[in-house]
Amino acid sequence: MIKLVIIDDHPLVSGGVAMMLKDVNYVQIDASLGTGRQALRYLENGSPDIILLDINLPDIDGLELCDTIRKKNKQVKIIGLTSTNEAGIITQFLAKGGNGYLLKNMERDELLTAIDEVMDNKIFLSKSANQKLLEQFKTVSEAIHSTPVLTRREKEIIVLLHEGMNGPQIAEKLFLSPYTVETHRKNLMQKLNVNNTQQLLKVAAQHKLL
Repeated sequence: MIKLVIIDDHPLVSGGVAMMLKDVNYVQIDASLGTGRQALRYLENGSPDIILLDINLPDIDGLELCDTIRKKNKQVKIIGLTSTNEAGIITQFLAKGGNGYLLKNMERDELLTAIDEVMDNKIFLSKSANQKLLEQFKTVSEAIHSTPVLTRREKEIIVLLHEGMNGPQIAEKLFLSPYTVETHRKNLMQKLNVNNTQQLLKVAAQHKLL
């Protein structure tokens, strides 16, 4: 019996997954959890075989939660479950220990295939996620180990940060709201796996992004 845990704050998603699996006699849903903190508390004692993890949780960033879970448990299979189909996010998720990536509009057969393949120690990507990666990389392995892909706007912002500008100054120069600039900065830190702007600029220089 494969024990599965769903971590998603939308009951409709958890309910949809449960409906897809209700007649599958070899998969048992052990828990449906709505926040990252609930998941971490559950995992202190629970030991599922597979976690379906929403990347956009209300309290903890899903990418960081994947990384935290992987550091605590090397065996559990983690499949991203999200509406976000961006190459940068997919590669980050896999680099942080994810085993698969599904979009929330998946079909039942795709979910079952993902479960079977990750339990067989394979990486599974939904068809659209795989296509998104292969638009930029030759293989999934290359994507995981390559230089992070930045958008045009992210490149502009990281250069201005390197020049010493702060968020409000960048917002004024690029005609953006300070909130938008901060969102881009957080996305950049996620992509480069750092915790502050100083580390961001250091790693960006190492990757020759400046």
